[in-house]
Amino acid sequence: MATTPRRPPLRTTPSSATSTASGSVHPTPDALHSVGATIYSVAERAGVSIATVSRVLQGSTVVSDATRQKVLDAVDALHYVPLGAARSLAVRHHEAYGLVLPELTGPYYSELLMGFETRAAELGQSVVLLLANGKTDLPRAVGHLATRVDGIGVLGSAAMPPAVARALRGRKPVVVIAGAPVDEVEQLDGVEFVAAENIRSAEQLTTHLLDHGRTALLFVGDPDAAPDIRDRYAGFVAAHTFQGLVPAEPVRVPFREREGAAVADRILAGALDPDALVCANDELALSIMSRLQDAGRDVPADIAVVGWDDVMTSRYVRPGMTTVRQPVHALGVLAAERLHQRVIGAPPLPAPVVLATEVVLRGSCGCPTS
Repeated sequence: MATTPRRPPLRTTPSSATSTASGSVHPTPDALHSVGATIYSVAERAGVSIATVSRVLQGSTVVSDATRQKVLDAVDALHYVPLGAARSLAVRHHEAYGLVLPELTGPYYSELLMGFETRAAELGQSVVLLLANGKTDLPRAVGHLATRVDGIGVLGSAAMPPAVARALRGRKPVVVIAGAPVDEVEQLDGVEFVAAENIRSAEQLTTHLLDHGRTALLFVGDPDAAPDIRDRYAGFVAAHTFQGLVPAEPVRVPFREREGAAVADRILAGALDPDALVCANDELALSIMSRLQDAGRDVPADIAVVGWDDVMTSRYVRPGMTTVRQPVHALGVLAAERLHQRVIGAPPLPAPVVLATEVVLRGSCGCPTS
């Protein structure tokens, strides 16, 4: 049962105090106002714990209406103005959320970070960022981060291997972004999953290329690198299987601009002979298309190239890049919101929250352009 910790003694003056027969001195109600109300005095007046006062002030939905009204009445009666530091101390909150990303290169990570930080700021929280790539002891780094924040968002369960999951067990709420639930992570108390849809849109995109008459499609990207890439390749496979075709093995490359150029060089050298490329993200697709065009290849007449993310550049290259638009900023906002709800005491959602994605047709797939 939550209890109200002993609050600091009130300083009184003879003009604002009354004496009892035993000689002890007690402050009058006016004196309480004159020295400044605290979260302790609000809790005492409302007859609740300071943790309950803090939850009400943070807008938590886990407090009953009757209790919330008692706290608000006490706040009004005492003219209490909450101080962020005092509120944080009372409930052992840092008023900060952690975000673990592999790196910050490329538009995807920056857009996700902006969404997460924007919502966190609206909720009065700061963001502590941890970049996983290059960390020799990631579980220790995440464990240290957990001591500085109230909850942690992690991009992809691949960025939170079992050792990291164990390091967080029962310590902090966790939201996994764009990561499929895996057995060792799924069992963790406080873990939620938010993602954008991948399989269906990847299947639609691949089917669109097949309907254009393309017969030698390659998927560019490593399905083992992240759960969302694995799902995109699954959609690629599903489109082939539905039409009785055998899908090619993926061209496994990291998500780096230079890797796209290297794939294009293999095509130009004859080591790969596709008539269409389904790229795991727009960075790879744009890099490949640029290198092929520089070498005199016609996109899409010689080879179709499609991507994923719908980054700004995809709209302005020629031909425009056919791609899949996913709500990256909204995904960051959602992750911060769900993390906040968990921190203030809401129960975890029973199933992952999945945001819709949308195939965007432009000229690089072979569609006519206006």
